[in-house]
Amino acid sequence: MNKKQTKLGSISISYHAIASIANQAALESYGVVGLADANLAVGISRLLSRNRLAGVLVNIEDGKLVLDLYVIIEYGTRISSVTDSIASSVKYKIESLTKIPVSEVNIHVRGLRISNID
Repeated sequence: MNKKQTKLGSISISYHAIASIANQAALESYGVVGLADANLAVGISRLLSRNRLAGVLVNIEDGKLVLDLYVIIEYGTRISSVTDSIASSVKYKIESLTKIPVSEVNIHVRGLRISNID
């Protein structure tokens, strides 16, 4: 949890809130089909808990955020363009909403998905 002191009091922003912002920013990015769990153990623990923010891990190192996102991308899109877009969008949204500096946004492509062709 990140905590800031202001003249009116303290502000605490939870990891869950930061992960929620990152999750929404990633899902709004072009070419992203969804987010995936980091590994099987994380997937099982997510199913057993109330936390439904799959695919986002948040860490704070030296007062800066380090985010890992595990994404599934639309087949046929340029992976490097999609991942660059995700990283930029996530960094911008978190920094603009929380005023916490983001040092890294690591994108891990877990799979590709072909859309239904109708």
